[in-house]
Amino acid sequence: MWFSLSRLKSGIVQRTMYFEIRDYRSRISGKRLVPFRVVFRESDLQILAEKELSREALEILREERGPLEAYIKQHPQFLTSLKPLPFAPEAPALVQKMLLAGKKARVGPMAAVAGALAEAVGRALLETGLTQEVVVENGGDIFLSLKREAVVAIWAGKSPLSGRLGLKIPSSLMPCGVCTSSGTVGHSLSLGCADALCVISKDTALADALATSLGNLVRGPKDLKRLPKAAQRHPEILGLVCIVGEELLAFGPAVEFVPLANH
Repeated sequence: MWFSLSRLKSGIVQRTMYFEIRDYRSRISGKRLVPFRVVFRESDLQILAEKELSREALEILREERGPLEAYIKQHPQFLTSLKPLPFAPEAPALVQKMLLAGKKARVGPMAAVAGALAEAVGRALLETGLTQEVVVENGGDIFLSLKREAVVAIWAGKSPLSGRLGLKIPSSLMPCGVCTSSGTVGHSLSLGCADALCVISKDTALADALATSLGNLVRGPKDLKRLPKAAQRHPEILGLVCIVGEELLAFGPAVEFVPLANH
């Protein structure tokens, strides 16, 4: 699907989605779940769980980051490479996941770091048995494991489409990752100019890397037409949404739009 602002105003969009990146934290609502924040070095996580688990989450985050940081000290190119690096079977599990994601997406492994950490922390919290549901957001990259559907917000910067629609994620799709790259919002490296490019995948690290890779292709609205063909090379992509100014492209079976309340 490819929509423009004028088509949205005319009511053509009848399906269901929505976007938001950095002021999302002031809008997160989880009446059934408890929100809490965990910060350790560069990692800044917003988490929803059935109870306050900040101590447990912090310990998990430290345990996940430790081997990653040690690996980077020994292999500095892992931190700086913008191209895929060879797979290292002796590397820590998180590093291996990032290397595989980078290889599939054709980007450097650090393009997957936020998504990889979000999923690692989320799955580890579930494994404690202290919560059966969790959401971990890490700089706009989200790991979701809920028993009910969720609506994910994506902030699209100064685009007039920002905050207009919501992306509904059914519980049957979870656990999954919803990751966003932007060339105009935030501090993450992007070689493109999309206001928001969002990827849904069962693998959160891969969703993160693919959001970067596909976002790099978008230098203007005319490049939106390139995305479906590029996305088809990756069957792991369940949904893709890109916003550039007044233009919106949506692709994939998991994309369902809903109007945003209180807009």
